[in-house]
Amino acid sequence: MHDIRAIRENPAAFDAALSRRGDAPLSSELLAMDEARRAKIQAAETAQAEANKAAKEVGAAKGRGDDAEFERLRALVGEKKAEIAKLNEEAKDQDAALTARLAEIPNLPADDVPDGADEDDNVEISKWGTPRDITNALEHFDIPAVKPSMDFETAAKISGSRFVILTGAAARVHRALAQFMLDVHTTDNGLTEVNPPVLVRDDAMYGTDKLPKFAEDSYRTEEGMWLISTSEIPLTYMAANDVVDAETLPRRYAAHSLCFRSEAGSAGRDTSGMLRQHQFEKVEMVSITHPDESDAEQKRMLRCAEDILERLEVPYRTVILCTGDMGFGARRTYDIEAWLPGQNTYREISSVSTTGDFQARRMNARFKPVEGGKPQFLHTLNGSGLAVGRCLIAVLENGQQDDGSVVLPAALHPYLGGKTTIAADGSLA
Repeated sequence: MHDIRAIRENPAAFDAALSRRGDAPLSSELLAMDEARRAKIQAAETAQAEANKAAKEVGAAKGRGDDAEFERLRALVGEKKAEIAKLNEEAKDQDAALTARLAEIPNLPADDVPDGADEDDNVEISKWGTPRDITNALEHFDIPAVKPSMDFETAAKISGSRFVILTGAAARVHRALAQFMLDVHTTDNGLTEVNPPVLVRDDAMYGTDKLPKFAEDSYRTEEGMWLISTSEIPLTYMAANDVVDAETLPRRYAAHSLCFRSEAGSAGRDTSGMLRQHQFEKVEMVSITHPDESDAEQKRMLRCAEDILERLEVPYRTVILCTGDMGFGARRTYDIEAWLPGQNTYREISSVSTTGDFQARRMNARFKPVEGGKPQFLHTLNGSGLAVGRCLIAVLENGQQDDGSVVLPAALHPYLGGKTTIAADGSLA
């Protein structure tokens, strides 16, 4: 959510930043709506002053026996009350219209975000690991060791396309990955583990910028609840409508949860395998910070996510997204892309974003400055740490062997009872 006062103070800067996302200038439209709203408020205040003045004069007219003036003033007070009510209602409607319009506008990019139209203009900032030279590398679902424990046909019979049933070794490794990620984030990275709801109300979706923009990409129950697309939603909304002490910042959370996305607009993309599913699991990181600390916190979160892949021995690259590829609520986003030998390319496995105060304004999340003064809006950040299903894909494809087996990274061995390999027949060994 944008601050109309900031737009009022510097409309040219607002339009210039918005244009970097490829959007048309909007300050004139927004300021016209704001002016109309403020004019109604001013008119209501003027009418209130006139009503107050007339109300004081009513008693005086009555006291001096001026019945005609008494009746005129009494009627005027009644008219002004009706006028004030009408103006206040109109101002309320115009305020709601302005708020709704502001809610449709994406966040403004940070100054260091590269300009660009789409993913082709993203900028690589680092690369880790050297991909193995695998002859005739297979995608995860075609690896002999994996086939027995990854069933797409039965899942489609039960739920339709873009679902999978994991059994045996694949299910065990998937569970181990989630447990490993949580342990690293809570033990080594200082995040607090949370087990949040996966059903949320409209307010939580709106406050974390998922409504109204992404309604069609989410699932809604008949009772009006939403299935979360990421646990960023409940973790971030924990701060909604609160004024927290600055000394309690930053607040760092991690959660492993089911996530649900309708994948609207992705028809025909990644239809094979489990790269793009309607139901998936993710370990999410969320930080609630002081504005002065949010940029450093984003880099910290990025390292937390990168470290997971390094421990799993998965080559990756990190890119900063250009203005045309950033998400709606993001001010700056880093993507981590894992090397997938089966596709012979890097694919996104984590996004780490700062929203600045964009979400905090929508959900009225503030803090008390140490030095005193008025409460200020918090900054919120989120990042995958990591997407469990995509991490499973990366581990399987990078560990595939010529004999059809999969060698598993050493970091997972303690979570698998000392097992180190998925044999070609699909058993853990």
